[in-house]
Amino acid sequence: MAERIVLLGGHDPTTRIVCHALRARWPCVTAILEPPTSRATLLRRRVKKLGLPVVAGQLAFRAAVVPALAAASARRRRNIVRDHRLDDSPIVGEVIEVASVNAPETRAHLVRLAPAVVVVNGTRILGAETLSAVAAPFINTHAGITPAYRGVHGGYWALADGRLDLVGTTVHLVDVGIDTGQVLAQATFRPGPDDSFATYPLLHAAHGVPLLIEAVAAALERRLEPRPSLADGPSRLRSHPTAWGYLWRRITRGVR
Repeated sequence: MAERIVLLGGHDPTTRIVCHALRARWPCVTAILEPPTSRATLLRRRVKKLGLPVVAGQLAFRAAVVPALAAASARRRRNIVRDHRLDDSPIVGEVIEVASVNAPETRAHLVRLAPAVVVVNGTRILGAETLSAVAAPFINTHAGITPAYRGVHGGYWALADGRLDLVGTTVHLVDVGIDTGQVLAQATFRPGPDDSFATYPLLHAAHGVPLLIEAVAAALERRLEPRPSLADGPSRLRSHPTAWGYLWRRITRGVR
């Protein structure tokens, strides 16, 4: 009997891409999905951490800039999905809906399913209780080269810093920190002239999914081996850009 894989994910396109890629290799994949954190909760947390002016700028970016970028890059995004054979269709089959990946019901499902590997994608930060619920490695694909580009939008921030060599994706073990787990694999890529903030997530997925598949195979064969990071700088946690910050970097540095 094949060992079971569990996917802990959110309701987003990259989770769908990861789930279909895993099931293409291992049919016995159970998806446990949580809803997004409420916007009000997210806003309270961000204001407390970053301050109201920064959060206002982030909201303006999401409301005005991102939709414009998404509309302008629709063809490019379709081409990335086609060229890299990414499947972002709805997840069907064995799917379990939970209130949170950190809820007791989630831990109960993990214990019942007894997976050999847990893949994490697009969820809130996993708590220690969830991570210790089963004796299996938890593996995440991160859009950025850690530890220099932890948090969100790692490829964008690497471009903003002029670090073209660190635009890439990391597959790592999950611990209680934010993208601080041991590196299992990393791959870099160069965005093209038609790429922008709206296409970077798909590029991260396209280059990260093959690494993830190899890491899961290694975990199933009990040959996982952490490796040094490609990043040579200090660790830094990145957040969402503000509207004015994005426009300034686009005008002065050409970062789209």
